Amino acid sequence: MWTHRHLLGIEDLSSEDIDTVLQHAEQWHALSRQTEKKASVLRGRTIINLFFEASTRTRTSFEMAAQRLGADVVNVSPALSSVTKGETLLDTAKNLEAMRADAMVVRHASSGAPAFLAKRLEHARIVNAGDGAHEHPTQALLDAFMMKREKGKLEGLVVAICGDIAHSRVARSNALLLGKKGAEVRLCAPRTLMPIAAETIGPTVKVVPRLDAAVEGADVVMMLRVQSERLAGAMMSTTREYGRTFGLNAAILARAKPDAIVMHPGPMNRGVEIDTRIADGKQSIILEQVEAGVAVRMAVLELLLTAQA
Repeated sequence: MWTHRHLLGIEDLSSEDIDTVLQHAEQWHALSRQTEKKASVLRGRTIINLFFEASTRTRTSFEMAAQRLGADVVNVSPALSSVTKGETLLDTAKNLEAMRADAMVVRHASSGAPAFLAKRLEHARIVNAGDGAHEHPTQALLDAFMMKREKGKLEGLVVAICGDIAHSRVARSNALLLGKKGAEVRLCAPRTLMPIAAETIGPTVKVVPRLDAAVEGADVVMMLRVQSERLAGAMMSTTREYGRTFGLNAAILARAKPDAIVMHPGPMNRGVEIDTRIADGKQSIILEQVEAGVAVRMAVLELLLTAQA
């Protein structure tokens, strides 16, 4: 039974909670493929997307998820809000809650911002849509949803997550989730883009310095972009050099299992962390991840707003 008032991170979820989300997402995935995509589960509810960072896939899929469940959706752009006049994050959220918003989907550059709001708002449910380099729980849930659909299981899978690990909330949330479900996670990055305590994420997480070794025998290869907007100083060489040493190409992918799948949370830097022929190739499920994002976020909103938590 779902008992959470908010979704702040994978760290807070049990293995059973993860299963609940994935099970609920199955029905919404099927609905999204029908001509009539509307349900009335959240009719009369209001959901606010409060994104302090740029986003295409996450913001749009949350908006579509809420609308397909029958909710009203309001997108608040900080650039056009009173934040530009000096209003604090908390005051902004409290004012939106005062308008009787039922839930807020929050993306923020500061780690812990959604949790900060969850402790201080009275009734609005909070969904973490990415906070700093901390977590991105719905991305990990949709990635798990696709891995399970493609591989039939999560337990025992070997998943290589490669790229800018140090700044990746996606890597952290995926490593936490996959560890709870019994998969082996290999984290691979240049030394300057690997957090010092990466192994502390969980007992099933291993740090593998070389890309070819990380991909060897993997069931899933997930590539991450270099988050240049978060880099402080010279933490990497040129993009050409990075692509040569840490970019996924056909020769590297050949080291994975023959039926390995390729994933990427987006946005992609083609020719840097992933070759275009791989991104668009038969092993890629990158666009399927995007589709799954709507269904998984429908499941999350449904559970948060209908459960008696």
